[in-house]
Amino acid sequence: MAKKQVAEKELEAKTAELQGTDARLAEKETIESEADSVSIEQIKSSLATPDQDFDWDADDKVFGKYSDEDRKKFEDMYTDTFNQITQGEIISGTVVSINNKDVVLNVGFKSDGLVSTSEFRDTPDLKVGDKVDVFVEAPEDANGQLILSRKRAKTQRSWETINEALDNDRIINGFVKSRTKGGLIVDIMGVEAFLPGSQIDIKPIRDYDVYVGKTMEFKVVKINHEFKNVVVSHKILIEDDLESQKVEIVSKLEKGQVLEGTVKNITDFGVFIDLGGVDGLLHITDISWGRIEHPKEVLSLDEKINVVVLDFDDEKKRIALGLKQLTPHPWESLDTNLTIGSKVKGKIVTVADYGAFLEIIPGVEGLIHVSEMSWSQNLRSPQEFLKVSDEIEAEVLTLDRDDRKMSLGIKQLTQDPWQNVAERYPIGSKHTAVVKNMTNFGVFVEIEEGIDGLIHISDLSWSKKVNHPNEFTKVGDTLDVVVLELDVESRKLSLGHKQLEENPWDTFETIFTVDSIHQGTVVKVTDKGAVIALPYGVEGFVPTKHMAKEDGGTIKAEETNDFKIIEFNKDAKRIVVSHARIWEEAKAEAANEERNAKKKEAKASSSAVKKVKDSVEKSTLGDLGVLAQLKQQMEGEENKAKK
Repeated sequence: MAKKQVAEKELEAKTAELQGTDARLAEKETIESEADSVSIEQIKSSLATPDQDFDWDADDKVFGKYSDEDRKKFEDMYTDTFNQITQGEIISGTVVSINNKDVVLNVGFKSDGLVSTSEFRDTPDLKVGDKVDVFVEAPEDANGQLILSRKRAKTQRSWETINEALDNDRIINGFVKSRTKGGLIVDIMGVEAFLPGSQIDIKPIRDYDVYVGKTMEFKVVKINHEFKNVVVSHKILIEDDLESQKVEIVSKLEKGQVLEGTVKNITDFGVFIDLGGVDGLLHITDISWGRIEHPKEVLSLDEKINVVVLDFDDEKKRIALGLKQLTPHPWESLDTNLTIGSKVKGKIVTVADYGAFLEIIPGVEGLIHVSEMSWSQNLRSPQEFLKVSDEIEAEVLTLDRDDRKMSLGIKQLTQDPWQNVAERYPIGSKHTAVVKNMTNFGVFVEIEEGIDGLIHISDLSWSKKVNHPNEFTKVGDTLDVVVLELDVESRKLSLGHKQLEENPWDTFETIFTVDSIHQGTVVKVTDKGAVIALPYGVEGFVPTKHMAKEDGGTIKAEETNDFKIIEFNKDAKRIVVSHARIWEEAKAEAANEERNAKKKEAKASSSAVKKVKDSVEKSTLGDLGVLAQLKQQMEGEENKAKK
C-alpha cells in the first residue's frame, strides 16, 4: 500500500511537471510567431527576470535523463499501481464523474471505464465516490477504451446469489413486477423469476394484481440452468411459519372447544376454516340443523365465524368442526303438544325415490313415504305427487323424540275408499276402470282413486288366446269390468272383462263338433304348426303334420282352406284342426268303396259257378260236353275277375 502511495505521488509530480512544460511550450510558440521581427537577445531579455536567469544550455546537461536501470525501476513501480484486469471478471470501481450519457469509473486500470447511465436507473442517488461492481466485457476496444457493464455484473451476482439461496435454503427478497398467466413475475436483483399462483399463499388467491409492485420474501424452489428459469415460492415461508403454529394449536385443542375462524374455501361437501395457522373442515351436515343444498347458502368467503371442535387427529392434524352445534337442537323446541295424529304444515325440502321430507320448523323434518301419499295400491313415483318447495299439510303417523324421527302421511287427510268398498263394489257389479299397469299374468286397473283391481290374463277374452296383456290393451285405456272377488282386509279386488258377455264356448261346443269341417284362414305359422282363424272369431290350432295338402305341398300363411275339427276342449278353450285329415280320409274311403265293390262282384261270380256245378251233377251223359264247355267258360271269367 505504501509503495502504491509513493507511486501515486510520483505520478502527480510528473503530471504537474508536464502541465508546466505544456504551458511553456504554448508560450514558446507565441514567441516564435514573432521571431522574424524579434532577435534572440530580445527574447532572452523578455524571458529572463531580474531575480532568475534561464539556463539555455540545460538541454545539453543530464537533467531529466535516466539510466536504463532507473527507467526500468520507475516503469515497474508505475505498472504495479494498476490492477490486472481479465475479460469476464467482476471488479469494483469508483465513480469519478457522472454526466447525462455515461458514468466514469476508476477501476485502477491504466484507463477509466465508461458505463451507460441507463444501467443505473435503479440507483437514482448515485454520486461521485460510490463503489460499483461492474463486469469486464473487454479490457479495451478498438479505441483502447475499457468496456464495462453493470447490468451483466448484477445478473451474474444475482445468479450466484440465487443458486446459493437454493443450495442453502435461504430466503431472498424480490420485487413483483407484473402479473402473467398462472402467476406473477418477480425481479430478483435483475433476474426474472416465476411465482406460480398456487405458491403465493396458503389460501386461494382470487386477485393477483394486489401483489404487483410489492417487495416480498421468497424461497427458490427450482432452477433450470439450461433455459435460465427460476421458480420461487412465498407459500413455503407461510407454511414454515404455520407448521410450528399448527403443532402448538393442535396440542391445545379439546373437543367442544369454541374457536374463531375465517372461511378459507367453500366446496360442495363443506367449508375449510382457517383457525389461525391450521385448517379445519366444517362439513355441510354440520353447518345448519336445517337441510341446505350448498354451503354458500349460509356462508361466504373471508367471513369470520365461531365454530366448535367436534373431533381432531393429532397425527394427521385433521380437525372436524361444527357450526350448528353452537345453537340448541330444533327438536328441543318442538311443540310438546305434538302427538301421533296431529296435523302439521311445512315445506317439502327433498324428494327421493322412496318418499319426500317435509320441514316443519328449521331442523325438524318428517318423512312422507310414497306409500303414505295415496290410498292406491299401485305405487307411483313421489315426483308425481310432490315437488321441492311445495307447502302442504300432513298427519303425524309416528313420533320418536329420543331418536328425533318422525313419519308423516298425506293420504290420511282424505277418507279411506276401502271403508265402504263392499257396498259400492259388490260381487257381480259392473264398472269402468283405467289401465294403470300390466304384467305377464294380468292387468292392474283403477276404478277410482285408491281402489285398484287385477284382471287376470285368463279373464280378458272368451275366444281369443292372450299371451300377454299388451296384445289386448295398453296403459291408459278404459275397460269395462265386473267384480269377481272382493277381499276388504287384504284390500284385493279381482275383476273380469270377458264375464261381461255370456260364455260363447257353450255355443261353440255345438258348432265345432269333432269331425265337423269348417273353413279357416292361417293367421300365424310357428315351428309346431299354425293358428287358424275360424268362424265366430274363434281360433284353432293345426299341427305341422296336419298342414300337408293333397298335392304334396303345405298350407301357407294367409291361405284359406277347409279344416276338420279333431279336438274340442271347452274348459281349456282349445280347438285342434286338420287339413290333411280331410283328403286322407276321403282317399281312404274311396279305396275302401272300391274294395267293397270288387268283393261283391267276386261273390256274385262264385254263386254262378256253384249253380253250374249243381246242374252238371244232375245232367245226363249227353249233356256233359255242353256242360263241360259252359263250366270252362265260367271258370275263365271267374279267374279273370279274381285277377
